[in-house]
Formats: sequence, structure tokens, C-alpha cells
Amino acid sequence: MNFAYIVAIGVGVISCATDVRSRRIPNVLTFGAAIAGVMFHATWGNGVLFSVEGWAAAAAIFLIPFALGGLGAGDVKLIGALGAWLGPGQAIWLALYTGVAGGVLSVIVATYCGYLRQALSNVRLLLTHWRSNDNSDHPIGASRADRARRRRRPPTARATRRT
Repeated sequence: MNFAYIVAIGVGVISCATDVRSRRIPNVLTFGAAIAGVMFHATWGNGVLFSVEGWAAAAAIFLIPFALGGLGAGDVKLIGALGAWLGPGQAIWLALYTGVAGGVLSVIVATYCGYLRQALSNVRLLLTHWRSNDNSDHPIGASRADRARRRRRPPTARATRRT
């Protein structure tokens, strides 16, 4: 295990402790770790670009769940800082493993709190509503039959149709 991995584990442990204690991840920790990662790779590692690519790759993966309200900004900054230490390839794996671990943990917490049945019911309701709202314009929401029907419709019908 090289120095960058040891530092990344240390930053992760410290951020976990502060997050559990105060429900925040300090900017000093996230930005400080990111800057230190860039400086480390610029001096002894694989170069500045390697570190910046790692930061960007990890942060980009967590940006969508953050935009949807599933994560806090501290989580995005932390995964970016860890990506700056690990580089782009390892940062992608870190983000994927973190997402899987978060999903498993959320199921465990929902089961423990007696909320799992309600959560699954809510997801089912959202998917049913999404499916029944005529999402034929959306490539995932449209069934093959919907897409075929839409292709056969004349262009004027598409423009006058209201949903």
C-alpha cells in the first residue's frame, strides 16, 4: 500500500468521525486534502493532471445524486479530495463502491427503523406515476410500442398534443 492510499484512508476516517459527530464534513478537511493530493502528485506522484482528473472523475459521479438531494455537498467534496489522492481510475472505483455501500446501509437502516416497506411502496408509487404520465418523449420511459406509435404519428399531431 503506497503513501497516497494511506493518506486517503486517513482522510476518510477523519471525515467519517466528524460527519457522525457533527453531521458536517469541514471544508478545511476536504479542500485541504484535495490541495495536498494535487501537490503530492505534482511533486512525487504522477503529475498534476493525474490528480485533477481523479478529483473531477469522483466529483462528477457524485454530482448527480447531490443534485437530486441524495447527498450533501460535503460528500461530493470529500469524494473529490479522495479522488485527487487516488487518481481517476481508482476514484471511479471508490465512487462506485461508496454508492453500493451507501445503498446497502440505507436498506439496513430502513429495515431497522421499520421504514423499508413504506420506502419500497413510495418507490413503486413514483415509478407508477412516472410510467403513467406518458413519458413517451423520454427514451427510458417509453416502451417500444410507445416509440413505434410516436414514429407513425404525423408531425402536426405531435405539435398539437397536450400532456
